[in-house]
Amino acid sequence: MKDFEGNMLCLDRADINTDEIIPARYLTESSKSALKPHLLEDLILDGFNPQTDLKDIRVILSRGNFGCGSSREHAPWALEANGINVVIAPSFARIFRQNMFNCGMMAIELPEDKVQALFELGEGKDGRLCIDVESQTITATNGSGKELKLEFPVSQFDKTLVKTGGWVEFADKNY
Repeated sequence: MKDFEGNMLCLDRADINTDEIIPARYLTESSKSALKPHLLEDLILDGFNPQTDLKDIRVILSRGNFGCGSSREHAPWALEANGINVVIAPSFARIFRQNMFNCGMMAIELPEDKVQALFELGEGKDGRLCIDVESQTITATNGSGKELKLEFPVSQFDKTLVKTGGWVEFADKNY
């Protein structure tokens, strides 16, 4: 099972699409590691610099409809290549969400008010999250000592995919 703990990056915008996550010009790359330097390089967001802001990030917090656009699996691969195994948002594009779980990663949907509380906790760019897959809880902290505990829903099948490392590992083990 992957690691689901670390520093959080707040991307305060809805509708971040797969072309912004990993631009289409890199879809010919044959390895996940080749995608690593190009994560979010086309995302235009005030105050965001992909060259510096992705360092040591393990969790992305965003607004609704994250991962919209084309159905490429490269978007979760680019996140994974950078050590980002969790995205939290109020909603996800259906195929992106399932691609995350198929890769053994977490796409956590939370209500707007809980997402807002996480944005407020992480506004100083020092938010840290620990996701407990088994108990379906998030513990969020920041440098000021503020702590927030939240529960999240996840289906038993998606939880199983995460715990086994993704769809390929699940299929190898069960078929």
